[in-house]
Amino acid sequence: MAHLATDYPSGAIVEAAMPALNGESRDRIGQGLREAYVERCDAQPITAEQVEMLLRLRQKERDRRRSP
Repeated sequence: MAHLATDYPSGAIVEAAMPALNGESRDRIGQGLREAYVERCDAQPITAEQVEMLLRLRQKERDRRRSP
């Protein structure tokens, strides 16, 4: 069974296996996702929970950049 990020305690660092994708594959996947979701997502407001999640993610990114 796959584990979600929410399955781990706050502050836990979990190494995830990264799939080997070349730049062309990443670009095609990204373009497909944008085409599928951009209109749907642009029409809906961001919820307070999503804002909180984005703020927590941004803080974790900053913390990781600061640590050696």
